Order: sequence, then structure tokens, then C-alpha cells
Amino acid sequence: MAQTTGGEVLARMLQAEGVEKVFGIIDGTYFGFYSALHRLGIEIVTPRHETCAAHMAGTYARLSGRLGVCMASNGPGVANLLPGLVVEQAEGNRVLAITSARRPGIMYPDRGGSYQCFDQSGVIGRIAKWSAAVSAFERVPELMRKALRKSWSGRPGVVHLDVPETIMNAKVKAEVAIWPPAHYRSLQPLPPSAAQLAQAADWLAGAAAPMIHAGSGVVHARAYEALARVAELLHAPVTTSWAARGVLPESSALAIPMPHVKLNHRVRNEADVVLIVGSRVGETDWWGKPPYWRQPGQQKTIQVDIDTDTLGLNKPADLAVQADAACFLEGLAEALQQRREAMALAPRQARVAGYGKSLREDRAEWDKALADMRVPMHPAHIASACAKVFPPESVLVADGGNATIWAMFHHPARVPNSIVSTFKFGMLGAGMSQAIGAAVARPGTPVLCITGDGAFGFHPQEVETAVRLGVQVVYVVLADKQWGMVKMNQQFMLRPFKTMLFKQLGPEETIKADLGEIAFDKLAQSMGAHGERVADPTQLEAALQRALASGRCAVVHVDVDPVQHMWAPGLVHFKKMHEEPGG
Repeated sequence: MAQTTGGEVLARMLQAEGVEKVFGIIDGTYFGFYSALHRLGIEIVTPRHETCAAHMAGTYARLSGRLGVCMASNGPGVANLLPGLVVEQAEGNRVLAITSARRPGIMYPDRGGSYQCFDQSGVIGRIAKWSAAVSAFERVPELMRKALRKSWSGRPGVVHLDVPETIMNAKVKAEVAIWPPAHYRSLQPLPPSAAQLAQAADWLAGAAAPMIHAGSGVVHARAYEALARVAELLHAPVTTSWAARGVLPESSALAIPMPHVKLNHRVRNEADVVLIVGSRVGETDWWGKPPYWRQPGQQKTIQVDIDTDTLGLNKPADLAVQADAACFLEGLAEALQQRREAMALAPRQARVAGYGKSLREDRAEWDKALADMRVPMHPAHIASACAKVFPPESVLVADGGNATIWAMFHHPARVPNSIVSTFKFGMLGAGMSQAIGAAVARPGTPVLCITGDGAFGFHPQEVETAVRLGVQVVYVVLADKQWGMVKMNQQFMLRPFKTMLFKQLGPEETIKADLGEIAFDKLAQSMGAHGERVADPTQLEAALQRALASGRCAVVHVDVDPVQHMWAPGLVHFKKMHEEPGG
């Protein structure tokens, strides 16, 4: 009988699941695990901070469609991992966290005074889909199967398995059978019923003004082509959650991009039948409530989601369908094709043409900022220039407060699943490692990260990670040397009339909102990356092209006008978003 460790059993089960990458920092408390990963040919991607391991795993999962796996050592390693797990659960990314724990004799419960010991499973269990602690070697396969089953069921999120170091590392004489995934979880996506498809098709085909609202469920189901086909058959406009931007490329006449907030409200109020696919319709969707959406009694709602807890959660559903987004949309397309001749498309086409006029008017208004050629530059230039220089398939990672808003308003989503951020959680600094996770998921394509100087300062050490891994991530840092979004809020709270009149207050009139100088280009160079600094908008595209041409990790420090940067577009809408609408 062969000798094995609990860590090797875990590694072999991940191999059976087709896992190719595990993100985390190596530590002796789980040597039996990561040494087995290495021996089995599963790459260990090592960041400089455990939080970053969670973000890398989450982004890798979102972009690749695979399971994102991260690991952390007991005590401080798990404590460092927690912020990343909170974010990835909120964003709905499929992450399996495997952690080591102290030996069973001194924890669960803590004996009292145990070194590097806290209730790891209990704490993570409060924020994750599921968490369990292994109590004996014999239970490793059983609980790992359960963790994997939980990972692939329902809405994607965080699942956690906590394994004592004695079980992880100690060799045991045992023959452990590694089951194929099909032996412990369903591999088939959940289909809708024929009756549900027929009802949805009848309502949508007969609607005067149908619309579609798509969320991250469309991303995880890879249902882009089916979504486009349904939208085209119906000639229905498509709105999205912020996290699902680009599921229908924004070059489509049917796409209503999220930055056009007023138009989104108009589309949602004019629709008489709404198809919601893979979205919780949460706060960033204005809860699906009036005055931002039509009154429920005047609007039929079809809601499709893999998670039953989401159905009718915030907006009442007239037809609630638990199903995989791709299965539903593919079936719906076939049903709509059969009803194609009975649809009155001309009024829908006229309505969508009117939406297109509004889109062009908004864009013309926003692009007026590009005529401002002062130094330091207007922040509108950055995302606009990046959209010209980077290939359409490049992933854009947006990080920071105002930096993210400027990126969203001036960079189109041209390819599905090519924009990443922490739209539901707004975690500063996550983009540093999300960009690396994106590069690992899509090797050979440069990744763009537009970030603020405040956000970059949370995890600047991950530049070295990108250099060490040899991935091409270009960090474009909007440097205004202030906590811009917070400073704007302070100004309106402290001196509203002066703020409106002069657009800014002096440093002495705000509270701890200013930052000191960091030369991000030189910081990058110190870690082996390409680095340069630019303040003149006429020199920006050339600087970005040189960063791309370097073929390696690069940091472009962009000095932006601090006043213009604070006055990001759409701020009034974001403020209103935090107010509970009526209805």
C-alpha cells in the first residue's frame, strides 16, 4: 500500500478536475499540497500577497471559464486572504480556496493561546458559499468532492476547504481512489422547460417594446452568441449590469452601454416586456424599481437565473426560470425563430434608432473633453487613447474611484468578457492582481490596467510578480496626488457654494485628502518593468505604444489635472444610485 499525504490527495483531485493553475504563496504548512501540485505539472502562480492570490484566481476563472484555485497558510496567510475572498464572493467569481490550519488537537475549538490560530472555517463560512474544516485524513476526498460540487453549482462564488497541516503533510499508508468529476457532480447545464420557453417566446414576440437586461450569468455561461441572436430576432435593446458590459459588443446598434445612464433609464421605462438573464438586479441596476424602471404592473418580467434565490429577489418576476443562461437563450432563439413572421419589427426598429441618436449625442458631449490639450492632461484622454492603441481583444482592468469612471466612459467594450473590475465591491488595488490573473488566463494578449495613484499604492509590489511571470500587463496610472472621489465629497460637505463656483478648495480646506509624490515609472523600473512618465496629451499615444512595444510589464505614469479628475462624468447618477428608489 502506497504512502500519500492529504495534500497529494487534494492535488490529484484538482488534476482530475482539469485544474492547470493554483494561485498562492508557498509555505511549509502545506508542503504536501504544493509539492504534489508541482510534481503533477499544475503551475503554482505566486503573487506577493495572499489577497492578490484570490483576485488572480477570480479573474482567471471569469476569463477562462475554469475553476480558480487559491491557497493560503494558516493564521496570517488566511487573514491576508480574507479581503480577496470577500471581493470574489461579491463579484460572483468561481474560486476554491484551500488553506492549511493548525493541528486538530489545538484548534476547532482553539485551546486558548494557540499560535497562528483562529476560526478560519467559521470566519470564511460567513462570507463564502460554503466552508468546511477537515477533521481526519479519511475525510479529505469526501469533503473535497463536496467543495468541488459546491463550486460548480448555483451562482459562482467562493468555496473553502480548511485542512490541518498534520493532515496536509503527514504520510499515510492508504489507497485513495480519485473519482472522475462526473461521479460526484452534474456536468450538464440546467435547461429550462419547454413550457417556460414557449411562454417567454410568446410574451417577447408579442411585445410592443421588448428589452433584455444581461448580467454576469451570461458571462459565466459563455452565452454571447445566443444573446446576440435573441436580441437580433427581437430587435430588442440590451442593457447590462456594470459587470456584464460587453456581453453584446457595444458596436452593436442594440447595445445600450451602462455609462449612458439616462438612456438606460429611458429604455427600461419604455419596455413592456423585460427579459432579465443572469442578473440579481441589484443596487447598481437601481434595484429594478421605479422611477428607473417601469412600474411592475405595466411591465412583464421574465427572469432567468441559475440561482433560485435570485429569482424575484428585487424586482417581481412574472415568469421565473431556474436555468443555465446559455441553455435558455439557445432554446429561446429557436422558439423565436418560429414566431419571426408574426413579430411587428418596424416600431421596434424605429425605437432603437432613436436610442442610437441619444447614444451619439452623449458621446459627442463626452468627447468635448478631448479638445482640452492642457498640461497636465485631462483624464478623458487616457482611456480614449488606450482604446486606439490596444487591440480590441485586450482585457481592460479598471481600478480606483474616479479612474474607473473615466475608463468606463471613454473605453468601449468591443469584445465580450473583456472588462474586469470590482463593480459590486469597489475594492481599491484589486486591479493590480486582476490584471495578472487576466494575463495568465489569456497568454499572448497584452492586458491593460487603468488605475488611480491611490489604488496602485495598495499593491504596487505585484509589478514584480508580473515581471517574474513574464506576462505583458501595462499599468496606466492616473496620478492626481489626492483621494479624488473622497475629496469631491468633502468639498460639497464643507464648502458647497465655493466648490460649485471655483470647482476646488485649497489643501487646507479639506481633511487629509492629498497625497505625496510617487514616481510610478521609476518604481516600475526598480522592479524590472518598463516605465515612463507623460503629462502632455500629445505625447500619450506614443508613450502607450512604447509600453506595448517593450513586450513586458510596463507602467505609464500619467499626470492628470487634479481638478478635472475629480469632476468625473456621471457623478450625480452614482450618488443617486445609493438612494433607495420608491416603488
